[in-house]
Parts: sequence; structure tokens; C-alpha cells
Amino acid sequence: MGHRTRSQRKGSSVIYRAPSHRYKYRIRYPRPGKTISGKVVDIIFDTARTAPIAKVKFENGEKGYLLAPESLGVGEYISIGEDAQVRLGNTLPLEKIPEGTFIYNIEKTPGDGGKLVRSSGSFATLISKKEGECVVQLPSGVMRTFKSKCRGTIGIVAGGGRKEKPFVKAGKKYYAYKSKAGHFFRVSGVAMNVVDHPFGGGGHQHIGRPSTVSRDAPPGRKVGLIAAKRTGKRR
Repeated sequence: MGHRTRSQRKGSSVIYRAPSHRYKYRIRYPRPGKTISGKVVDIIFDTARTAPIAKVKFENGEKGYLLAPESLGVGEYISIGEDAQVRLGNTLPLEKIPEGTFIYNIEKTPGDGGKLVRSSGSFATLISKKEGECVVQLPSGVMRTFKSKCRGTIGIVAGGGRKEKPFVKAGKKYYAYKSKAGHFFRVSGVAMNVVDHPFGGGGHQHIGRPSTVSRDAPPGRKVGLIAAKRTGKRR
């Protein structure tokens, strides 16, 4: 009897479970309301994310954690709300931000706290505004429409040079993937034996059969291009 495939192991194995007990901070905007200001008291690191975090002490005495933009330092002040100035690190509704501005940590729906464009060095661009909606170009180049009341932070997420530094050795990449619930050491299916994977066997590394598979295939067979609409080179 063969081993379970990787897609089967992900369902129950501890290896693929996120180490959420190590994650320290929850990053989200305060609930919508009147404009509130705060002072950046510290810049900290969280295992769960690639970007540094700004610890903010608000004027009402509460503390919060926000993604730090580039050039933001300890001791500076930021504001969140409709009446906030259009300035680096401030958070405003998209309807209050000028077109062409770089923004990040964008809400999908008003008040959800920020969902998109949160990795280090990333930013989106506010392209246009019309009644009740704003068009934003995401880092992937995709144009997406948001409601005007969705909030975003002005600037570029700090830590943009992260990918320029090499890992140097495999051990560092192992721990980097481990902190994000990833598994670095991956063996390709074609390199396995025939009993261990649907693509295994054959005496040479070639699938030997179509890699497309039905969406209704059983878990042991559901590997490769699942329910692909098309394959091959685009012309």
C-alpha cells in the first residue's frame, strides 16, 4: 500500500498547520468613527508577517498595532479617520485620497480592518474615483473596484528590500517557511515511486500521462492541474 500524497497529508498533518501560538499581534484598523490620532512608540517584528509593525498609542489611551510604512519612525504621529490629512502613514477612506496615491492595507468591505496589500514592499495605486466606487490597481496589476468608504493607508509597506538579501543556506529557508505554515523540502511527484504518487515511477522523470484531473477525483488522485479550463502555452 502506497504512502499518502502531499495533498492528503495537508488535511491532518501538524507539519502544515500554522504555528499561530507564535503570532503576537493582530493587525487591523480601529472601528470606523471619529478621527483618532496616535503616537508611534515602537517598531517591532512579528513572526507571522514579512513587514515591520508600528506600535501606536492613541490619544484615548488605547494601544494598537499597524503595518509600518517606509520612512515612519518612532515618535511620529499618525491619524485614522475621514478628517485625517493626506500624509504618510495616515489612514483614510478611499474617497478622501487623491488619485495616483500609493496605498496599502486596503479594506475589502468598509470596516473589516484591512485585508489586501499587506506584505513588505508592496503597494497599490488609486487610479480613479466615481460615485460610490474607487478603482485601485493592485500589486499584481489587476484593476479592482472598491466601495468609497473602504479605508487604506497612505505609503508603501516597509521592508521592501527583504527579497534582495539571499537566504545563503537551506536552514534559514526551512525556518522561514516553517513560521508561515509552509514546508520547504519538497520532493516532486515525478521523482517518487509509483506507489507514492500518481506521477511516480517510469524510470525517468516524466509524468507519462495528462496532469489534468477532475474536480471530483478522490484525494489520492487529486494532484496536478485540478479542473483546468485550459493547458499549454498562451498565444
